[in-house]
Amino acid sequence: MNGSNFWDERYAAQQHVYGTEPNDFLRTSHSAIPAGPVLSLGEGEGRNAVFLATKGHEVTAVDSSSVGLRKAAALAAQRGVSLTTVHADLQHYHLGEARWSGIVSVFVPLPSDLRRSVYRRAVRALAPGGAFVLESYTPAQIGNGTGGGKDPDTMVTANVLRLELDGLTFEYLEELERDVFEGVFHIGRSAVVQLIARKP
Repeated sequence: MNGSNFWDERYAAQQHVYGTEPNDFLRTSHSAIPAGPVLSLGEGEGRNAVFLATKGHEVTAVDSSSVGLRKAAALAAQRGVSLTTVHADLQHYHLGEARWSGIVSVFVPLPSDLRRSVYRRAVRALAPGGAFVLESYTPAQIGNGTGGGKDPDTMVTANVLRLELDGLTFEYLEELERDVFEGVFHIGRSAVVQLIARKP
C-alpha cells in the first residue's frame, strides 16, 4: 500500500482528484445499509462519506492522508452535512466491536496481509444487521491501465472475499467489467468486484 506521503501529494491538487460525486456502486447500493453510524475506510477526499451523510447517516471517515481529510471536511461543509474525520493508518485503527450499521470500502488498495486484518476486524465491528459495501479492483484490472495501480496484491477477487469476510452473509457478490469515471485517475473500462454482505 502506498504511504501517507503518496496520498498527501496526490490529494494536494486543488480539485478533487477522484471527483466529488459518490462511487456508482455505492450510489445504487447504499440503501442496503440500515439507519445508524457508518465507517468509510480509506475515504480520501470525502465523496463517498459526504454522500452517505446526505442520506442521514452519522459518518466517520478514516484515512492516512490529512490532506485528503481536510478536503473531505470542506466538501461536507459545502454540502451542508457533518463528518467525523479520523487521521489514522488502518493497520492501527481500532474499528470497535458491534458498532457500525455500515462499513464502506471503495477502491481501497490494501496489501493482502493488512486487508485480511482489516476485514477480520470489520466483521467484528459491524452491528447485527449491519452491511459491508465494497467495490475493489480485481487483478484482471492490471492490463487495463484505467486505475488501481499495478500491484495484484492490493486487488481482490470474489473467492478471496468469501474467505476473508467469513462470518458475513453475502447478499450480492459479483466480478464484472464496467466503465468507471471518477476524477482523473479512475477513467475507463475496469475489472471490479462488488459486494454487499451482512452481519447476521
